[in-house]
Amino acid sequence: MNVCSFTGYKVYPSRGRTFIRGDGKTFHFLDSKTESLFHQNKNPRKLAWTPIFRKIHRKGISEEVAKKRTRRNVKYSRAIVGLSLDAINARRNEKPEVRSAARAEAVAKLKAARKEEAAKKKAARAAAAPQGASQRVSKQQARGAPTKVKATTR
Repeated sequence: MNVCSFTGYKVYPSRGRTFIRGDGKTFHFLDSKTESLFHQNKNPRKLAWTPIFRKIHRKGISEEVAKKRTRRNVKYSRAIVGLSLDAINARRNEKPEVRSAARAEAVAKLKAARKEEAAKKKAARAAAAPQGASQRVSKQQARGAPTKVKATTR
């Protein structure tokens, strides 16, 4: 008993057709229909009546296997480095008003610190630059280029 090279059905003795290709490979077909489709280079996976198509597209599976149970992720809390579990829970259970007030206070502190730092920088800059050296020097002048003479006659 052979198996059809196109469909995969059983080909019983004295039934079907046999095709021997030029390289000597033998193909057994159930009938002339499958042989014709094979010679037209049709793909059995795309023909709805073939067992291969039905297997790929999960057709006719009568006894369905019990559905796979999806595993539920169990959530649990762990302490993070630098924070204990109690501190995390306390922060989580805080009221939104308290949290926003704390945030506003932290922002105000940051702004004050930045302002203070900017004032320090300004004072340092003013102290570093002497009074007479307030005029700017271009790149060319710094490299030693002669200064431009202003035209007095025109």
